Amino acid sequence: MTTQDFRKTHPQSKAIETMSLVEPEKYLLDNGIPVYLINAGTQEIVKIDLIFDAGTLLQDQSLQAQFTSKCLIEGTESFDSKTIAEIVDFYGAYLKPSVTRDDAEISLYSLNKHLENLMPVFAEVALQPTFPEHEVQTMVQKLRQEYLVNMEKGSFIAQQHFSPLIHGEQHPYGKTMVLGDYENINSQVLHQFFTRFYKTAGFKIIVSGKVNNGLIKLLNRYFGQHKVTFEEHVIENLTNTPSGIPKHFIEKGDALQSALRIGKATINKHHPDFLPFMVVNTILGGYFGSRLMTNIREDKGYTYGIGSGLGSFKHAGMFFIGSEVGNDVTEKAIEQIFIEIEKLKSEPVKAEELSLVKNYLLGTFLRSADGPFALADLFKATLDYGMDMRYYDTFLHTVKNITIKDIQEIAVKYLQTDQMITLVVGNPVN
Repeated sequence: MTTQDFRKTHPQSKAIETMSLVEPEKYLLDNGIPVYLINAGTQEIVKIDLIFDAGTLLQDQSLQAQFTSKCLIEGTESFDSKTIAEIVDFYGAYLKPSVTRDDAEISLYSLNKHLENLMPVFAEVALQPTFPEHEVQTMVQKLRQEYLVNMEKGSFIAQQHFSPLIHGEQHPYGKTMVLGDYENINSQVLHQFFTRFYKTAGFKIIVSGKVNNGLIKLLNRYFGQHKVTFEEHVIENLTNTPSGIPKHFIEKGDALQSALRIGKATINKHHPDFLPFMVVNTILGGYFGSRLMTNIREDKGYTYGIGSGLGSFKHAGMFFIGSEVGNDVTEKAIEQIFIEIEKLKSEPVKAEELSLVKNYLLGTFLRSADGPFALADLFKATLDYGMDMRYYDTFLHTVKNITIKDIQEIAVKYLQTDQMITLVVGNPVN
């Protein structure tokens, strides 16, 4: 066969039957901190994730969790912010704190040979930050300016106002920030949050990459010797109280487009229907070839992009649709969105479309499991829910075996349009 003939030959395709994901090895440090090792790399590099139960869900005031996380690297008992940055840069490493609704993470990427030199800095960032007031206020001014810039964007305004409408203003997932909240952030506020949710709190460690001998001892030296307390935090106001008004409009007079959000509170990963619902969501708006994209973008030309998704948190779930459309076609776009939802509930999906979506989901999953860091992300996504990698066996089984009847039943069960809230941020058309 010539090279030219070879290029004309399609590679053989094969359906995914099973997939064996690497199960993390679990160790306990001297103080009881669990360490999960995903030893799956070929390069001499590892990623270490410290995961604290310190998300925005637990903060006493707006922005407290976010700024505590961001300011961990702004100074410790032994290192100022400049020194931390210089050490991390010198060894070609990457150190990043982050926070979500449920968790806070501190991640370190490093070559194995430099871990001994980086671990003192990493440990102090996690356990001995000082939150220097001048560094905190510099960060406040920076993020306050970012907030002002973002508030000029209709999509950001919609994002800020949508969760309170879905979960309720008093729900921990429904609380949002306002400009004045930045004035209430100072070193003392961050120390208070850190002391309660970081300093002696139990946390988890996930290590992924090419794990060398001696790493557990190294982690134990820096993270296994201080006293920790493992406790469940009592969280109040977890009952969803969505807005009783189905349609909301926020005027933004200079907007050329309307930012559109439609959705409702729904199930999370704990529920057995979550995975079938994910397949239904993919058909509706979860990929580029979805029904919403085909109708609203390709056929009607109302938008450049539209999509739907499922948000799963520890204590709640959300179904949402998001897009930006021309002000003059906002109502028409909303009408077509609801038409597509009702069609999914009333008409059986075609076998060809369902097969396409199944292949898409399986292929996407394969990509999401490519490499040790990706495997760590998959494992992390189940850890909050008390699950393990077997969750993805269930995922594969669900995708492969879900039927046309199942699709319609799940759509009817969870896509109740009379329970959905619509939010539009834009310029009203007279």
